[in-house]
Amino acid sequence: MAREITDSSFASVLAEGKPVVVDCWAPWCGPCKMMSPIVDELAQEYEGQVIISKLNVDENEEVCQQFGIMSIPTILFFRNGEHVDTQVGASRKADLKARIDALL
Repeated sequence: MAREITDSSFASVLAEGKPVVVDCWAPWCGPCKMMSPIVDELAQEYEGQVIISKLNVDENEEVCQQFGIMSIPTILFFRNGEHVDTQVGASRKADLKARIDALL
């Protein structure tokens, strides 16, 4: 299961030293609902290697503003605390795996 993060926990998650994937979503978003099981599967597959997390955009505006998130789902990818990639819109699991593998 992906880890829920917030504006207040965002920086500390990045500081943990592992690659981080942040799924920016909202409960009312249909494509986000489609992506949710895929994100949870990836969290299990990469457990211990990559932090796979979810950020509710309705409740966490700071991170959204910081990264210019205008559409959801948006998935942010971080390596060594630095933003290195962004996926906007629904995506296939294989495509997300390729982006995650590139972080390792």
